[in-house]
Amino acid sequence: MRWWRWIIGAGVVGGIGVVAATIAWPIGAPVSDLTLQGDAQRGSYLARASGCIACHTNFEAGGAPLAGGAPLRTDFGTFYPPNLTTDVEFGIGGWTVEEFALPVRQGISPDGDPYYPTFTYPFYANYTDQDIADLWAAFQTVPAVNVPTPSHEVPFPFDQRWGMKLWRAAFLTKPDTAPEADRSDAWNRGKLLVNGAAHCAACHTTRNFAGARIVSKRFSGNDALPGGGKAPSIRTRDLVSEGWTTDDMAYALRSGITPSGDVFGGSMAEVVRYGTGFLSDADLNAMATYLLDNKS
Repeated sequence: MRWWRWIIGAGVVGGIGVVAATIAWPIGAPVSDLTLQGDAQRGSYLARASGCIACHTNFEAGGAPLAGGAPLRTDFGTFYPPNLTTDVEFGIGGWTVEEFALPVRQGISPDGDPYYPTFTYPFYANYTDQDIADLWAAFQTVPAVNVPTPSHEVPFPFDQRWGMKLWRAAFLTKPDTAPEADRSDAWNRGKLLVNGAAHCAACHTTRNFAGARIVSKRFSGNDALPGGGKAPSIRTRDLVSEGWTTDDMAYALRSGITPSGDVFGGSMAEVVRYGTGFLSDADLNAMATYLLDNKS
């Protein structure tokens, strides 16, 4: 039976080696120096479109804007968005703009650790250097809040953050935000917002066993949102069959009121209240134009 012991021992050693190699595996690309002058007003607009305020503010507990802490309950545990105020101890007040760019575009902390995909960084991968500079300028205007973020309540093995490197290798893709020459400026602007900043697919797409979006089911809806909510299909064919028009969609994204007179609830209500409700009519019409006429 010694050979069985040898096989088991070799398997254990091999497994330890794989884990050690994964932990040591560097991820991400170097961030070049960002010297562009940021526009805080444009950055605050982009932050609204990106859902930063809605996710990083614990409204139910009376938390300060962007101070983090609102629990996000999932099948993998409860996650707490971090403090994004200028506080040096618990926020991002001690970061550089390059250290800010790394999480936003690549989902990697300044220390090189991967973030969990509850942070919607995959949708921000195509942000330009100017976008980052503008966002950074906007975040510099946020008053410091000296409040720590609770630790994630995530059971083993999901608490092993190094495992996210494997998740990234298997599922991480960049958003399709490139303009299409045969489409209007409004349609291309809508594509940029819907597939990028507004990250509509984050909620409106079915997930697999690992919590990754199923690409073939983009916009098909999700019956298992964090906290037990549901997101309906926003595929073009489904929206059209239900009688939605671009005017209806733009108005709903502005007001939260649907064509039937009903109102959005749950997380979508927060999206409108703290995000899309602040966007310009032109951008809302652009998003509606894209949603009502794409390949989904």
